[in-house]
Amino acid sequence: MGNVTIVVLKVVIALALLGSVAVQALIVPALWLDLAGEELWGRIAFVSIAALGILTMQVFAVSVWMLLTKVRRGSIFSASSFGWVNAIVASFAVAAVLALALAIILAPGSMAPGLVGLICGAALVLGGIALLVVVMKALLRQAIAREDEAQALRTELGEVI
Repeated sequence: MGNVTIVVLKVVIALALLGSVAVQALIVPALWLDLAGEELWGRIAFVSIAALGILTMQVFAVSVWMLLTKVRRGSIFSASSFGWVNAIVASFAVAAVLALALAIILAPGSMAPGLVGLICGAALVLGGIALLVVVMKALLRQAIAREDEAQALRTELGEVI
């Protein structure tokens, strides 16, 4: 991956993080105020799901940023990458649970059943992405093992020569 690609991705991530902070500071409190006529448990649930959903995106963004930094430094094939990959898996898994919780809260109300179904579908897709990242983590583990094996063979060959 070239440096230009990494810089462009980091700019996109920075803009997304800036936007998410603006949403946390402006939109989430406005959501609380807009739901003033609703029951307290509903207000708490909706605002909590919104805030935690934004947080999952921020965790994902920071994790990808750190992995991009490791790519630029040439250290992506190290065990320290697993922590960031685990954070990505967790953020998608939590986002899936939050989407499902939102669908469950909306289902008994006057919300259109098709919209509830779409939110359930989004929860399924988010869970699928988490599983896909788990598969990619296994590939990273194999790549690291091959890199370690290649390094051992180079060392052994150096000793022979």
